[in-house]
Amino acid sequence: MAVSIRGKTLALPIVQGGMGIGVSLEKLAGGVAACGGMGTLSAAFCGFDEPDFDADPRAANLRALARQIGRAREIARGAGLVAVNVMVAAAQYADSVRTALRAGVDAVVCGAGLPRDLPALAAEVPESNAAIAPVVSGGRSAGLICKLWDRHYGRAPDFVVLEGPLAGGHLGFSPQEAREAQAGRPRSLSGLLGEVLEALAPFREKYGRDIPVFVAGGVRNGGEMRRYMDQGAAGAQFATRFIATEECDAGEGFKQALLSADAGDITIVQSPVGMPGRALHSPLIERVEAGTQPPIRRCDRCLAACDCKTAPYCISRALIAAVRGDWENGLFFCGANVGEVNRLSTVKEQMDQIMNEWRTAP
Repeated sequence: MAVSIRGKTLALPIVQGGMGIGVSLEKLAGGVAACGGMGTLSAAFCGFDEPDFDADPRAANLRALARQIGRAREIARGAGLVAVNVMVAAAQYADSVRTALRAGVDAVVCGAGLPRDLPALAAEVPESNAAIAPVVSGGRSAGLICKLWDRHYGRAPDFVVLEGPLAGGHLGFSPQEAREAQAGRPRSLSGLLGEVLEALAPFREKYGRDIPVFVAGGVRNGGEMRRYMDQGAAGAQFATRFIATEECDAGEGFKQALLSADAGDITIVQSPVGMPGRALHSPLIERVEAGTQPPIRRCDRCLAACDCKTAPYCISRALIAAVRGDWENGLFFCGANVGEVNRLSTVKEQMDQIMNEWRTAP
């Protein structure tokens, strides 16, 4: 059951997905790691609560990230692993990776784009022995990143997160595929897992080690995790269910919005990141759909490719509003199974429940 990742042992095969802005910071990530899993902070505009954020958001983000990693490691007390999720699409992608490595993070996980140069960034901080991992949507993207890393850096991923089309937040699928998944016609996560394992096989052989794969997106419980592990996965990543915990760094308004939601409240949005995303159908989304959302007044250049003149809304401001519980102006990302999250609990209760389901699965 334990998973070896770059010489470190993950006692439980559970990864908590990174959720930004501010949903998974030190309390949630540290709490999951303290229970033996991999807790993941989100680097996305994580300094939004710093006093100088409006004046200098870039400095505030990097300072906050380093501090949050340190606090998460203190909470973990040497158990589990503390990871950071960094979006490739973020303007501070490279600086966030370097900061996380220097702060002593155990793993850097990168999605919202292909992290082509992640091994080079890791090499810039030789004192770090952190694992590096891409988020992939199938065998094609897994094979591509492995070939790039192998050819240019002589390195393979230390593990891989496979996110299917039922995941929350940004998706590596087309809007049509995301909508079909929401309507009950998703691409099989088992099939995607098979593709990824096949793509990784040559690199496992070449480097003489395992490349663990954690499946994500629509994994309901420990029983389903057990089924995917029987098919070759090392474990599973869960995210939405951890929002409704006491340790989650989001405000109570965000948690209550998720607790009150069901499948009918979910919609597929087009994010300024350039990818579709799964979120609750909030008043912000209604205004965007109706064409009545006010234009962006200020741009902090959080995304490398975002054009504030044509973007339908500022995703950073919308996510900050959400984490503070502002239903009118927030973008509330969530997974497809949000309707099954109906009570507030603790990280330990969630971890125990997942593992009990895993043990008792037929």
